[in-house]
Amino acid sequence: MGHGMSEQKAPSQNTVRAICALGLVKGVPPEVAAHVASLARVDVLPGGAGVFTQGAVAQRAYAVLVGAVRIRQIGSDGAQALMRMIAPGEMFGTVALFTEGYYPADAETAMPSHIASWSKADFMALTMHSPQIAINIIGMVGQRLANVQNRLREMATQSAEQRIAHALLMLVEQSGAVQAGACEICIPLRRRDVAELAGTTLYTASRQLAAWEKVGLLARSRQMLVVRDANKLRRIAQGGLL
Repeated sequence: MGHGMSEQKAPSQNTVRAICALGLVKGVPPEVAAHVASLARVDVLPGGAGVFTQGAVAQRAYAVLVGAVRIRQIGSDGAQALMRMIAPGEMFGTVALFTEGYYPADAETAMPSHIASWSKADFMALTMHSPQIAINIIGMVGQRLANVQNRLREMATQSAEQRIAHALLMLVEQSGAVQAGACEICIPLRRRDVAELAGTTLYTASRQLAAWEKVGLLARSRQMLVVRDANKLRRIAQGGLL
């Protein structure tokens, strides 16, 4: 890993349970899930730590157990784009093991995080010996592809306001915690992050978020964004009025 600041630890019982709850091992026998957990390396990272860098040889597959990870891609012109936020329970860095063999983006923790990972050799062996794990990986890759297609469609057909609403709803689905009828996005979210996820400018995203906060649709709580009315935000995403 490229962070240089990790604290490696043997998996605790809580960590084993978190690994056994991953989509990677959905539907496999308990003993297979336990074997997957036993092969994992767990790193405890501070916020802002690099997990891997774009263009590096893909050597491990990763999952967020606690915290969150930003996946950011840098273009040939130096421009950066946030491709995805990875929430607890989600895998990342896996597709490169099966394709050209290089990570296509940078991965950086968005907050203090516990990251599980498996060596390429172990990960390949798991897919070869467990058809269910292989099916689960195909399902995860298919879902990511569907998400990319949805974002391309949104970029081509929807307004910036709709795309910002979609970005927030995606984050709610990934990491939302319901509190008193509102939904808190449990990932530290910068306005720059929202802008890049929605494919718009920082100015446009900042203006839209401020407007929604002013009318009470959104609020800030402990550096987290709270969606007070997800149904109303969903209507905006579908082209309706506030």
